[in-house]
Amino acid sequence: MAALLTLAEAVATHARLAPGRAAARDSRRALTWGAWHTRAQALARGLLASGLQPGDRVALLAYNALEWLEIYTALAAAGLVAVPVNFRLKGDEIAYIVEHAEARALIAQEALADEAEALRARLPALQERWFVFGADAPRPGWTAYEALIASAPAAQSLPPVHGEQLFALMYTSGTTGRPKGAMRSHEGNALIALVTALEFGLSRDDTGLLVMPLCHANSLYFMVTFAMLGATIVVDDRRSFDPAALLALLARERITFTSLVPTHYIMMLDLPEATKAGLDLTRVGKLLISSAPARPETKRAVMQLFPNSRLFELYGSTEAGWVTVLRPDEQLTHIGSVGREWAGSGAIRLLDADGAEVPDGEVGELFSRTAYVFGGYWKNPEKTAEAFRDGWCSVGDMARRDAEGFIHLVDRKSNMIISGGENIYPSEVEAVLAGHPAVQDVAVVGLPDTKWGETVCAVVVPRPGAVVAGDELLAWCRERMAGYKRPRRLHLVAEGQMPRTATGKIQHRRLRQQLLDAAADVTPQG
Repeated sequence: MAALLTLAEAVATHARLAPGRAAARDSRRALTWGAWHTRAQALARGLLASGLQPGDRVALLAYNALEWLEIYTALAAAGLVAVPVNFRLKGDEIAYIVEHAEARALIAQEALADEAEALRARLPALQERWFVFGADAPRPGWTAYEALIASAPAAQSLPPVHGEQLFALMYTSGTTGRPKGAMRSHEGNALIALVTALEFGLSRDDTGLLVMPLCHANSLYFMVTFAMLGATIVVDDRRSFDPAALLALLARERITFTSLVPTHYIMMLDLPEATKAGLDLTRVGKLLISSAPARPETKRAVMQLFPNSRLFELYGSTEAGWVTVLRPDEQLTHIGSVGREWAGSGAIRLLDADGAEVPDGEVGELFSRTAYVFGGYWKNPEKTAEAFRDGWCSVGDMARRDAEGFIHLVDRKSNMIISGGENIYPSEVEAVLAGHPAVQDVAVVGLPDTKWGETVCAVVVPRPGAVVAGDELLAWCRERMAGYKRPRRLHLVAEGQMPRTATGKIQHRRLRQQLLDAAADVTPQG
């Protein structure tokens, strides 16, 4: 069946109806709907002319930039599958995703091309399809992005694209092992855009700001929503978060909607009063808290800073899409809740270990059934089967429902850590530390942090007779993993101090509680 509407078709529609109307901009340039459509179509033809076939995967490695919008649209038009890679990842982490997705091309930003170039020998499947943007001239072995667009054969036709076809493989977190590629379809994109627009009351008159990385599902979902509506998109393309600059951007662009993690809000709230006083924030519209829970005091302060805004909190996942929403009038009456499901988002069940629904007030694993649920994990039938139960999807979160139907997240079934909105697999950090010759065993847990939500804490058991310092272990991590994954606290303990089950497994939850109970003994490390 045909898609409800693909991203490429939406852009084409707005290009036909209002070609000169402003569509999107970042700090470097702007696009009208006509230009967005023309460039994306040329890019689609250029990629197919390079030898790619519909269904092939294309890896994307870049900071936030307007090119993301063009690339996502071009891939949708060509029937190619986007594989966005987090720009914070390092060599082996990037290589795993590109290899696992069996990508046949890579589009990278010049600022990140060194990371990709180092993997060239390891990624023969890419052949000569290495494309780069943001460079005055491409390095040897790379094709310039602009040259690919300019040289695209004008007469080449594009293939039909259907709703059930893959739009993207979004590599997301797991409880153990490597990241998993969540399969997202064009139809799922269209449905999420529809319910997002309905719930948040969005229209073509809105101006949406994308701050979260466009390699994440959060910004991707909102980008597609605004593109489908014909609204204006502003991309925050700074490579590191600047709270003062963001606050000024919100005021200057009269942003009517943006999605931020609690850390973003906290850092803006912590700015000097003189910085905030000089800005007119009364025109800022809807604000969303997503990706991690926010403290009540943070919400109150946000509502005071943006007096005419409407504050929402959203709970969802890459796999299930949006699941619950806490609306503006519920923020202070249902503190601690992530809201309720709404018409269009589907239904929720809280189940015990035997699959029976738990009564209100008791904790169960959260399962949702949404019309836009993902299609499973790429090349991973076992994990796909674990994610579904009779058509209901779970990502392992534990929650309880109160008498009014509001959902309260209690804990993660896994030990996953969320720091600054980034999901971190403890097993990946543990594997890096375990590779150090002086480490006998290691466990990684998340500890509460007022700024980042959680901070990564590693508890290490040295090998008998080994002498190792925390700084040495942190330097070891610094060379081998993305910055946001690295431990910020490190605790050296004797073997007998590591809590274990009768079968010898480390009890992460008990370890975390021990650290919380003896917080003064956990020494912060750089």
